Amino acid sequence: MNETSPFMVFSGTNSRYLAERICASLNCPLGNMNITHFADGEFAVSYEESIRGAIVFLVQSTFPNSDNFMELLLMIDAAKRASAKSIVAVIPYFGWARQDRKDKPRVSIGAKLVADLLSVAGIDRLITMDLHADQIQGFFDVPVDHLYASSVFIPYIESLNLGDNLVMASPDVGGSKRAGAYAKYFDVPLVLCNKTREKANVVASMQVIGDVKDKDVILIDDIVDTAGTITKAANLMMENGAHSVRAIASHCVMSDPASFRIQESQLEEMVFTDSIPYSKKCDKVKQLSIADIFAETIRRVVCNESISSQYII
Repeated sequence: MNETSPFMVFSGTNSRYLAERICASLNCPLGNMNITHFADGEFAVSYEESIRGAIVFLVQSTFPNSDNFMELLLMIDAAKRASAKSIVAVIPYFGWARQDRKDKPRVSIGAKLVADLLSVAGIDRLITMDLHADQIQGFFDVPVDHLYASSVFIPYIESLNLGDNLVMASPDVGGSKRAGAYAKYFDVPLVLCNKTREKANVVASMQVIGDVKDKDVILIDDIVDTAGTITKAANLMMENGAHSVRAIASHCVMSDPASFRIQESQLEEMVFTDSIPYSKKCDKVKQLSIADIFAETIRRVVCNESISSQYII
């Protein structure tokens, strides 16, 4: 461990791009760690430098879910066994968050199971962003710093200069609280979409609640997976007379055929954070970096300063 630094930052395999940006913002080196893969798909984690007595920050979003999550658990276990002072899991995208309750008989609550596994592995703190359901914080018995992508989205929306025509919208009733916070901040109307599903990832029908005629609409969501809901909502807004429709969402899951749907939709642009990397081709997709937000949060955790004072909404 560097004797002048009370903390160290390490990264899992698929979040290295973000960890490097975080370290650049913190002006610190990314820790040296080795992940060995075996022929059968198993892997092992080892730290290639001393972490004894250090506050260790482990950056890893859980996408695609299983391998990255297992890698994170091994990173936590190895840090605990190497006598780290404390272990902070930095999970910009928290997988399994959509499984936050029993919505029908005989189903698992995946988010609670993930919280239990992280706790048993040995984390002392969690830093995450825009959980699908706020109550997931209560699944943990350690402090949870829940960050908001509004810190990057609000300046971007302001840069669009849409003026009095701006309207905030939610692609479903469940996201009304999130979209409502943006509408309140900008002092503009809120429009909702009411949808019914045939099954997961399949929207049966949708209706617009509110007036969008001649308005510049911004759809607010937390996760875009197959993009069925967000594109159907955008097309419906345009059918109802909207002047333009954009969408912002925190997490760029973008499972196929999401890129094709967005490219073919009436959306003017689809804006994400870089909590998940996006390597596919879609001219309408734009990503804003959250590295500075996470870097500042890490600095404040180390210095025992307020986290919430950096929130906008």
